[in-house]
Amino acid sequence: MKAKGKVFKYGDNIDTDVIIAARYLDSNDPDELKKHCMAEIDPDFPDKVQKGDLIVAGDNFGCGSSREHAPIAIKASGISVVIAPSFARIFYRNAINIGLPILECREASEKINAGDEVEVDFDTGVIRNMSKKEEYNAMPFPPFIQELMKKGGLAEFVKAGGFN
Repeated sequence: MKAKGKVFKYGDNIDTDVIIAARYLDSNDPDELKKHCMAEIDPDFPDKVQKGDLIVAGDNFGCGSSREHAPIAIKASGISVVIAPSFARIFYRNAINIGLPILECREASEKINAGDEVEVDFDTGVIRNMSKKEEYNAMPFPPFIQELMKKGGLAEFVKAGGFN
């Protein structure tokens, strides 16, 4: 599985309130949530993001409350993967549960710039910065998590019969 797109770059400690503000939590509809994704720190994000684009951020991405709305909003916006050196653990679990690919890679976070074209190979963990002609290595998910991601998250994986 691969992803390729343009990078939206953010700093450290991007919390779930910034990803999707609390005033929009009255909806679980992904199409509604994506209209407000990242708008607290990047008002143009909902209009600029294209299917396949990536978010590259600093440490502790997704900190704050445990709301599942945050990864849902990101995935619904068209983001194919979030790359950061570290993720808040609850965000990490929520992302996997809804099938939003995330990769931990400090080098990529430090060297990739906003607007760079990047390609990610989820099977190997290789992140290619096409704009800079550089490669960075993230730890790929183990095969069972890769299979879960391919199905679209935990619920879809279970509906499809799980490992059977």
